[in-house]
Amino acid sequence: MTDAKTKSLHQALFRILRPMARLLLRNGIPFGEFSELVKRAYVEAALEDFADGRRKPTDSRAAVMTGLTRKEVRKQREILAGENPVRETTSHANRASRVVSGWVHDTGFQASNGEPAALAFEGPGSFSELVRKYSGDMTPRAVLDELQRVGVVSVDVDSGQLHLKQRAYVPTGDSEEMLQIFGEDVSDLVATIDHNLVSGEHGQQPLFQRTLTYNGIPPDVISEWRERAARQSQALLEELDSWLGPHDRGVSGREGGESVRTGLSIFYFEEPVQMNKSGDKK
Repeated sequence: MTDAKTKSLHQALFRILRPMARLLLRNGIPFGEFSELVKRAYVEAALEDFADGRRKPTDSRAAVMTGLTRKEVRKQREILAGENPVRETTSHANRASRVVSGWVHDTGFQASNGEPAALAFEGPGSFSELVRKYSGDMTPRAVLDELQRVGVVSVDVDSGQLHLKQRAYVPTGDSEEMLQIFGEDVSDLVATIDHNLVSGEHGQQPLFQRTLTYNGIPPDVISEWRERAARQSQALLEELDSWLGPHDRGVSGREGGESVRTGLSIFYFEEPVQMNKSGDKK
């Protein structure tokens, strides 16, 4: 790698790590703990992503690639072979999202107009049946409490029926669910960027990756822009979800063959523009 490319990569990594360091410090994660996770990620990438396909990757080869000792590689490999929460694919957040998705797309839980039906908590075609079908081992009451907490579901005080108020489950704060989504979203974005950086060399098509950015927006415009961006982004995601959702095996019931994890992420960002001593934008 050239010096210029290395410098650009270092600058990009610092921009990624700076807000991550803020999040880690706020949640009481010291550098040593983060460093161990980085070592583990390096070892897993060396053993899985850079295998030559002809022979089993060795600790020695992983040590050469990562700069770690063979002893450290073996330690991290043994941890990876055991309990590895990073590989968890059925998180609380995923299960709650699947419940909402099933409510939106499964005809068994829709009204005659195709919209999500108002559901009783128990009985045939009820919320409890929906949860048992889509959430795995979470209890209906636990799912309902969480969906009520974030404002996705409301309960009619007279009939007791449950109404879906939003077509997406979005946890808030530094909750366990929000941190799981953070891991998934950032991982997906970095994986897309990595694919696009090397797609030309491998004869692959780049994946869609676009950003709209301005550096000179007056503060009095931000409130309206924030609301407009959220409204139109949500509308786009719901439109795409209405097409893609019914194809999901959990909804369609289609069996056999391979499955692909795919999706589209949209996120909003906002920060003040810093000025240097001469008054110019940094």
